[in-house]
Amino acid sequence: MSRRASLPGASELFRITSSPALDLPPQAPPEPEPAEKAKPAGNGRTDQLARSAAPHGSGRTKHDAKITVYVSGEELVAMEQARLTLRAKHDLVVDRGRLVREAVAVLLADFDQHGEESVLVQRLRVVGSDGGETEG
Repeated sequence: MSRRASLPGASELFRITSSPALDLPPQAPPEPEPAEKAKPAGNGRTDQLARSAAPHGSGRTKHDAKITVYVSGEELVAMEQARLTLRAKHDLVVDRGRLVREAVAVLLADFDQHGEESVLVQRLRVVGSDGGETEG
């Protein structure tokens, strides 16, 4: 008798099993609502943000692109505090990725709607190209 453990193979681990959800007849997908046409921006171009920016972040879906963002220790603590506050006071359980995606969606929607007067433009004008505060 071998002392080696017998483990299932990949074909056994990843096999399709029957499920009541899989046994249901396929349903026709709901008809999509007509999307609003992108409005031209002040510079005459089609507003690139309106084509893909949703009013909400993408949530917990499989994402096909990844970026790495470095934050300071204070920013990370503030993000964790916000995440814990959302959980404790608002019953919203979100991970840091979802929190960042929602923040980006809000910021881009504000930029799309307000352009020159957006929070993004105003904050980037205050911060220098090296990320440090500009001197007044």
